[in-house]
Amino acid sequence: MIGFNENGLTGLSIQERIDSVDRIFRTDGFLQSQLSFEHRPEQYQMAIRVGQSLLSNESLLFEAGTGVGKSLAYLLPGIMKAVDDERKLIVSSHTISLQEQLLHKDLETCRKLFGQVEELKKYRDFKACLLIGKGNYLCTHRLSRALRDKQSLFEDSATKELERILRWSRETKTGIVQELYPQPSAEVWEMVNADSAQCNKRNCSGSSCFYQKAKEAVSQAQVLVVNHALLFALLGAGMRPSSETPGILFPNDFVVLDEAHTVPDIATEHFGLGISQVGLRRLMLQLFNPKTGKGLLVRYGGHRMQGEIVSILEESDMFFQELRLRYLEKRSIVRMHKPEWAEDVLMLPLQRLTEMMGDLASRITDETSVEEIKDYRRRIAAYKEGITGAIQLVEDDHVYWLESSGKKKPQVKIRSAPIDVAPYLKQHLFQRKTSCVMTSATLRDSEGMDRFAGKTGAGGTEAEAVDSPFEYEQQMAINIASDCPPLNPNDKGMEIEFLWKSILFAASKVEGGTMALFTSYREMNLVADKISVPLQKEGRPCYVQGEGASRSQLVEQFKKAGNALLLGTDSFWTGVDIPGAALSQVIIVRLPFENPSHPVLEARSEACEARGEKPFFSLTLPAAQIKFRQGIGRLIRNQTDSGVLTILDSRIVKKSYGRAFLDMLPHQNVQLFTQLNRKEKFLSNPSK
Repeated sequence: MIGFNENGLTGLSIQERIDSVDRIFRTDGFLQSQLSFEHRPEQYQMAIRVGQSLLSNESLLFEAGTGVGKSLAYLLPGIMKAVDDERKLIVSSHTISLQEQLLHKDLETCRKLFGQVEELKKYRDFKACLLIGKGNYLCTHRLSRALRDKQSLFEDSATKELERILRWSRETKTGIVQELYPQPSAEVWEMVNADSAQCNKRNCSGSSCFYQKAKEAVSQAQVLVVNHALLFALLGAGMRPSSETPGILFPNDFVVLDEAHTVPDIATEHFGLGISQVGLRRLMLQLFNPKTGKGLLVRYGGHRMQGEIVSILEESDMFFQELRLRYLEKRSIVRMHKPEWAEDVLMLPLQRLTEMMGDLASRITDETSVEEIKDYRRRIAAYKEGITGAIQLVEDDHVYWLESSGKKKPQVKIRSAPIDVAPYLKQHLFQRKTSCVMTSATLRDSEGMDRFAGKTGAGGTEAEAVDSPFEYEQQMAINIASDCPPLNPNDKGMEIEFLWKSILFAASKVEGGTMALFTSYREMNLVADKISVPLQKEGRPCYVQGEGASRSQLVEQFKKAGNALLLGTDSFWTGVDIPGAALSQVIIVRLPFENPSHPVLEARSEACEARGEKPFFSLTLPAAQIKFRQGIGRLIRNQTDSGVLTILDSRIVKKSYGRAFLDMLPHQNVQLFTQLNRKEKFLSNPSK
């Protein structure tokens, strides 16, 4: 293991290395003199503080308001450290849009700066790449085997899919499935992707296999860009250096987590369990499909194993059907409170199948086939252990629940998650003897950053914040409807009428586009039904989340339209970056409180009450404040932006807790309006 002292591998002291960062970001520094970037005192402060943290192998929480330029503030000192000390910088984000910005804009800005400054030229050839999951890559070895065995594995329609993938494999440079359109079926892709023990250095090489080529690029890169979901999936699966070696994903690496406000929720999801009815069925059908007579075990295994598969398919269908009928007829999510909430009818069949697969692997001489069979055996064993553990509620610090999704053919999933994710994050991020920097525009609630630190296992970690450089009072007008009807789940008619009329009016008051942020799909769709025809008469397009297009496609369509209305829920509150007149107004339809009946929040509320705290003030309100700030942050994206923030939830001025949200506003020059006086009171220009 490489040992690191204050001087790293360069022989320069920490202060000498910080001086280099200073010369980049200070007034008349290299960013300003070489690239004509505006000097931002907040960015300078962040860069120096992050540089000190990285160079000292210490962790840091840093809130940087919108417009600070935080990506360059951590990338430039991070790349310099990575090159100087021969260590990997891992940069993790939540959204694809930020990943693309980092890879195609910010890292190229860093390279350009390094190339133009003599003392920094040693850094210009740094290598950077995107780290994505193995299952996204095509494995040409598995593809060739699937084509060879297609008669025994696939129906004719799937064979055509294989041939299409083969043609694509000869054209693509990356082999990443997202580039293949239309997307192949999950059943076919699972047989040819790299997420298999077959995809290894013995069977595949960097010259022929897309994943192995990507793996080689990762090994050589100083900077790796990853998303939070994959980062925590890998950590949850046990990927990390040995306990004696510093590092989070790779030996001696160091990590920056941008958009860190999302970390607690994403980590909660990936440190838990997710077993789906459709996933288990698909796994069994890959081994043997009784309807088509196709599958891996047609070639190996014989009638006894095929019969076991048929039995498991039948038992699995009955098992999940019983769960749905027993627990999920009236609700889509149900928490399990006591062990043995179901009969574990799948344990013995799955155990028998794993034993058969092990015996089969010991009798086959073809090493590649042995790897494939062992891979399936591990996956079957994981299903068995997961289902059995869930039925027994085996982990005391987890909450377990069932959920159903899909309208036409509801599918059941068994889920679990840590009640408190902080110990897991502390173990995987903050006790790894390396630097972990978390940054976002929104880490603070009413009580500062202490609550976020507690949720992420970062208690005792240094925390700092700089505000946005934007002149919000000149750039943003704020309107609040003070007469929204009280929430009434039994009578939505009056509320929906108020909402759609208010949204339509507000959208008509700005020339550019409007984005309305909802907390409920149902409410959003009810409003969409009412508002689409009047909008068409005004010549304004209306885009609604969930109507076919992906989030990124909706955002692009919205940008191009210039005067559209976009209705979105959860994922649109964060990570959407639309500068200019295309987004001239953000409407917050409801204060973004989480669903208190979700099993995770319910269990955390119980733990909170056990400590003598009130869950609303300790959990619900702070989380809503962070999300509220994120929603507001969609509007003003640069120094020349201007726009209107409209809040339709009157609880912000009528309830005692409303003050906690008012304090989160960028300024307090707020205009109240009602249905009767909105024409006179509504501000449509920030300068008014």
